[in-house]
Amino acid sequence: MPEAATEQHLVVAIDGPSGSGKSSVSRAVARALGAAYLDTGAMYRALTWWLLAEGVDLRDSATVIAKAPDCPLNLGLDPDRAVVTVGGRDVGREIRSERVTGQVSTVATIPEVRRLMCRWQRRLITDAASTRGTVVAEGRDITTVVAPDAQVRILLTASEAARLARRAQQTHGAVDDRSLRATRDLVVERDRVDSTVSAFTSAVDGVTLLDTSALDFDASVAAVLDIVRASA
Repeated sequence: MPEAATEQHLVVAIDGPSGSGKSSVSRAVARALGAAYLDTGAMYRALTWWLLAEGVDLRDSATVIAKAPDCPLNLGLDPDRAVVTVGGRDVGREIRSERVTGQVSTVATIPEVRRLMCRWQRRLITDAASTRGTVVAEGRDITTVVAPDAQVRILLTASEAARLARRAQQTHGAVDDRSLRATRDLVVERDRVDSTVSAFTSAVDGVTLLDTSALDFDASVAAVLDIVRASA
């Protein structure tokens, strides 16, 4: 299996729970560094979307495992155009739907699927680092499983209240009681389920913990860039 990085290449691995801001912050960091950007969560979402489109019962893990390698997924690694296509169809908006969000953990917690995705993601990181020199990869197990040898490893976190507010604003365009209630089940329950297979709730040795609860977007990006520069 290819290494995630070499001495000439810089890999920035960022993990975090739902609503921590890891996707938007990681993309902005990649843009600032002139780096490739890999959203591993989008890969799980795209696979889930495709399986649902294929009529697969996601509770049938044997069928999910058998079909997953055939998913015609393609991921753009340009932070300015991180397009996600399945069979040539742009599914960037559809994979963020509540239907996919509510069911992606069913797929993502299957060990065989995670091993498949890990191989896929390592290959993408290696290829991106070779062509762009630097890659920012984000998800839930990048710092611990996919790229544990990355030169920069960060766990981006925030309080539950901050995460719920961010995701409610993103999904519903408001941060009122109704939006927060609708968001809570998707965020808290997904994190609970995913935490059974990924360590993204606390920083392991060698991983820098960054709490963005009191930081706005620009300050969060600046804080990550400071960590990257300090590690260079």
